Amino acid sequence: MKNKTITALLLTLVLALSLLAGCGGQGSTAGTTSPDNMTAQPSAPASDAPTERTVTDMAGRTVTLPAEIKTIGTFGSIGVLNAFVETMGAGDKICNEGSPSFVKAPNWEKYQYKFTPQIKNMKPFQGADSELLMENILAVKPDLCLTMDKAMTEALEEQGLNVIYLEWQQTDDVKECITLLGEILNAQDVAADYLKYFDDMVAKAEELVKGLKEEDKKTVAYGTITTFTQPHVIAEWWLAQAGAVSVTAEAFAAAGGEKLTYTLEDLLRWNPDVILVATAAEKEAILADSQLSEINAVKNGEIYIVPRIVHVWGNRTTEQPLTIMWTINKLYPEVLSDEALAEEIFYFYSHFFKVDFTDAEIKEIIG
Repeated sequence: MKNKTITALLLTLVLALSLLAGCGGQGSTAGTTSPDNMTAQPSAPASDAPTERTVTDMAGRTVTLPAEIKTIGTFGSIGVLNAFVETMGAGDKICNEGSPSFVKAPNWEKYQYKFTPQIKNMKPFQGADSELLMENILAVKPDLCLTMDKAMTEALEEQGLNVIYLEWQQTDDVKECITLLGEILNAQDVAADYLKYFDDMVAKAEELVKGLKEEDKKTVAYGTITTFTQPHVIAEWWLAQAGAVSVTAEAFAAAGGEKLTYTLEDLLRWNPDVILVATAAEKEAILADSQLSEINAVKNGEIYIVPRIVHVWGNRTTEQPLTIMWTINKLYPEVLSDEALAEEIFYFYSHFFKVDFTDAEIKEIIG
């Protein structure tokens, strides 16, 4: 009887130890300090990753942003800003239609919707005269608001929105804008790629026109000729890069500022070989104006419409390396052929915007 009791106790003990071993076999590590067990622990959950970060914009403001930007609103200089975002490969994040002035602009529907088709079904964030449509804005509440207008920056910030101010005053500011957007969009590689492209294209243009003799360089007037204005000082830079002699360069240097207003007498005295304008309507108005009929550009039929794809190429836009090449082609076709220009245009939009233009579209862009 005693032996049976001992045997039963031993069987119970063995069973209990087996059960404990079985629990340990299901992955329990409680009470153990084995190095092997410690290395088998799962890694920390991904939720420990930061959900916010801070960046400094071009006004020196420290701005807190989500770790990942999913929606972007563009305000003020919409054409310039959309070009920036689309060049960075983030056009699908834009969440607002253009303002009335942009939507009515030539080629907006043809090209802007090609790059950002989603915005056609979205509400605008601005009305006439740049009025902020705050109800539309707050209904979307973009992760990121981009503007180049300090008053808009303040108005949007007052509504608790994340606002980044960009500035493009000097030629090289485009590089700072792109670098900052690379940081904001976690796309530093794309930013570096574009900056290299920009420098390479400027160097390429310099190589193309370096053989031109000064007496062979064409004089050029750019802008709204019928109102005697050159609206963007940046044009003085790209005209020079293209081997042109801008007729407004000296006056701009003397006056300073963003735009220049001159007189009919000034224009007749300058007598440009070539006129570059932003719209077909402006070209038609020049041809209809008898006061301008004796200008060389008018007499020789050398009035060209600067392309407008995301934005007017003659104004501030990431497309500006193409502006230089297009201008070389128009002034000196023997230096840069239509075929070579077509290759440059196709590469830019295919590489950065991820959109391939057809041969017919490129031919239309070249003009």
